[in-house]
Amino acid sequence: MKKLESSLVNMMVVLTGVAVVMGGILAYVNHLTEGPINEQKTKALADGIKTVMVCNDLVVAKTDTVKQNDAKGKELTYIIYQIQDAQKKDLGAAVESTTMGFGGDLKILVGFDPEGKILGYTLLEQSETPGLGAKADKWFQKGEKGDIIGKDPKESLTVSKDGGQVDAITASTITSRAFLLAVNNAYNAYKTTPSADAETGATEQNKEE
Repeated sequence: MKKLESSLVNMMVVLTGVAVVMGGILAYVNHLTEGPINEQKTKALADGIKTVMVCNDLVVAKTDTVKQNDAKGKELTYIIYQIQDAQKKDLGAAVESTTMGFGGDLKILVGFDPEGKILGYTLLEQSETPGLGAKADKWFQKGEKGDIIGKDPKESLTVSKDGGQVDAITASTITSRAFLLAVNNAYNAYKTTPSADAETGATEQNKEE
């Protein structure tokens, strides 16, 4: 009996030791990868801003965080990057907006000109069905079936199935509705903020020829 108890104690000690060592290794690996991951996210955002603003030579003159409640009372957060060109002329803003898609969070970045017309967009995060909802990255681009580029969301954009003017992704109406809601919300958040002040400190993005 004593031998059995001793074996159990030894087993617990070994398992505890292994758990501590593995925990330390995981923490160390996480520490090593955290920096590169953040750098990749920063670069992806910088590239995304250039894409949606259709401009390489730009600066982020001001960053605002706006919180608004949706129709169900849920608080949503929007990050608004006020954009200027090299001569400090207001180009509009790039807005991060997130809604719930068919498979999970659908996070987009939308570019608006000073009047509020859509310049471009890119998906930052999505969990939609491959071959269906995941087509949102291309479906609403200029020249595509659901083209929203150049549209003004002053009157909310909706899919044609709901009486709107935008063709939904084939067999992915839920994703299409979620995407357009994210765009509409981004527009509403943008319109609550003042234009970038030329006197504010500007963070220059990497320029590309």
